[in-house]
Amino acid sequence: MAFIVVLATFAFLLFVVLLSGVKIIRPYERGLVERLGRYRDTVEPGLRLIVPFIERMEKVDMRERVVDVPPQEVITSDNVVVSVDAVIYYEATDPQRLVYNVVDFYLAVSKLAQTNLRNVVGDMQLDQALTSRDTINTKLREILDDATDKWGTKVVRVEIQRIDPPADVMHAMHEQMKAERTRRALVTQAQGEREAAITRAEGDKQAAILSAEGLRQSVILGAQGDADATRTSAEAEKARQIAVAEGEAGAIRSVFQAIHDGGPSTDLIAIKYLETLRAMADGQATKIFLPTESTALLGALGGIKELFAAADGDGAVTARRRQT
Repeated sequence: MAFIVVLATFAFLLFVVLLSGVKIIRPYERGLVERLGRYRDTVEPGLRLIVPFIERMEKVDMRERVVDVPPQEVITSDNVVVSVDAVIYYEATDPQRLVYNVVDFYLAVSKLAQTNLRNVVGDMQLDQALTSRDTINTKLREILDDATDKWGTKVVRVEIQRIDPPADVMHAMHEQMKAERTRRALVTQAQGEREAAITRAEGDKQAAILSAEGLRQSVILGAQGDADATRTSAEAEKARQIAVAEGEAGAIRSVFQAIHDGGPSTDLIAIKYLETLRAMADGQATKIFLPTESTALLGALGGIKELFAAADGDGAVTARRRQT
């Protein structure tokens, strides 16, 4: 009975030992096999067997990993103390060198990143450091990639998480930014008012031009209307005068024709002449014009005198006859 127990125990221990020699490597891992303390081989993913107590296997994760660099104080070139922290993304390229060439890769790469952060950021001024994160990331990645190549890793990228200036500097920066934004707002407002004033002036100018043009057209049209009216009135007056003249001419012709048809004597003409002179003397004129050619007129007056004398003689004879 005791022999069976011992045999079972031995079989169990043998099973445990054989089981310890079975290794399963996942797809993202690589296995480093050591035999009696010496590197023997790097095995790929899958089921692998090793000799217990003689060989050992160390698994290396080949996936991309991240290292958080602790914040540290860095003095910029313009003597401002800033707090900078970063993160490093890396992946293993050679598991053998990653295991055998560095003891603590995380600590080593963190200290290396801190040292180079002081160098890179220390060569910049504060404003440049705050606005040049991509430049800092690129420079730091190149430095770390070259330095960690012998450790069998590749630094994929480096990202600066924060660059924090002191509180008083932050307050001054906020005040400066506020003043700059206020200045931009005032400039923008002034430009807007200027453009609005220019637009209003252009509108007033165009309105004045249009008003003046309308007034000019109105004056031109009014002048043309007045000219047309004056012309029409003048033409109407001219037509009236022509009609009056034609009427007077017709009347004169009729009178003249009637006089000639009646056969007037010189005595009648002389009497009409004297009536006309009397009418002229009754007017407001202070001067009376007599024609210079008055021979016929005097002859007519002589004839009238003789006519009156003859009439007087006849009257006297008639009177005498009445007396007798």
